[in-house]
Amino acid sequence: MIGFARTDTSLLGRWWWTVDRWTLAALICLMGFGALLILAVSPAAAERIGGLGSFQLARHQIVFLLAALVTVIGVSLLDPRSLRRLAAIGLLAAFVLLVLTLFVGQEIKGATRWISLAGVSFQPSEFAKPCFAVVTAWMLAAQKAEEGIPGTHIAAGLWLALVALLMLQPDVGQTVVVSSVWGLQLFLAGLPLVWVLLIAAGGASGLVGAYFVLPHVAARIDAFLDPAAGDRYQIERSLEAFTAGGLLGRGPGEGTVKTLLPDAHSDFIFAVAGEEFGVLVCLVIVGLFAFVVLRGFARLLQEDNLFVLLACTGLLAQFGTQALVNMGSTLHLIPTKGMTLPFISYGASSLMALALGMGMVLALTRRRSGAGRLP
Repeated sequence: MIGFARTDTSLLGRWWWTVDRWTLAALICLMGFGALLILAVSPAAAERIGGLGSFQLARHQIVFLLAALVTVIGVSLLDPRSLRRLAAIGLLAAFVLLVLTLFVGQEIKGATRWISLAGVSFQPSEFAKPCFAVVTAWMLAAQKAEEGIPGTHIAAGLWLALVALLMLQPDVGQTVVVSSVWGLQLFLAGLPLVWVLLIAAGGASGLVGAYFVLPHVAARIDAFLDPAAGDRYQIERSLEAFTAGGLLGRGPGEGTVKTLLPDAHSDFIFAVAGEEFGVLVCLVIVGLFAFVVLRGFARLLQEDNLFVLLACTGLLAQFGTQALVNMGSTLHLIPTKGMTLPFISYGASSLMALALGMGMVLALTRRRSGAGRLP
């Protein structure tokens, strides 16, 4: 354990005694599972992709896991005011990159979501999500605190702009996540229930419209509802993996699903965990996600600052929703959606964006008094 005396007034000393060390430990455990699973799946994924060394994916991911840990700790050192500035700059940069993606982005599976800068490919929408949650929380809280600031209107404008850019890609999954979090923040900020219901009705109408307008959305929903309606290869192999793994799993490296699933290292890595390590380890992973989210909300019960409450609620809802969508898709509880399992799936873009978001949560939930609190 890091040794800091309670009388230590250095930056790290104050951080150590005010940050939620249990949440930090849970995040490190998730990263550990991510490193273990990517080591298990890397040789098979490298052979399937071709042109890669057996553990090249693992080396790449572990480097970014270490960078993610540094990011979580570094961002958690910030005070709320600095965090708001970081989120505003990050959201502006994400908007610019989302616009550029539409013109120079890489088209993959019919969607243009990736952009390459200086030889590095990443998904700007991943970084837009945590920054959007913090900036909209800032605007909504500012309207409550000061007269003359149209925070709700600014937040609505930012949401419309972000949703428009996401749908032009198109990315229905990210749009649903962003809209759900935004609606939750509006509800907590005191928006009249009538407006909340109208927004929910609009969202439901949008989903119905996406089914009829976007063929890939219709195909995924049809395949979920009717086994004969579409390609269910990955889902069927995933379910077979959980059955083969049983309670304790086949053992590290003994699974076969990683050689069969094209997305075993990313969207379906939870199936690899189920086959090689069994249901018990999968329940531990689920428990870690639940612990992070529930402990975060428990810390907020003692919070009296509206900005902190709204921002953390949005960030935790994003984190928990992403985990639920990935695991639910893998277990065929919901239609498949290409969304990574936080800190476990392969992917530097998602990993660093999640590190940014959870670093923000740790920063905002630190115990502060006096000058450390926002007015």
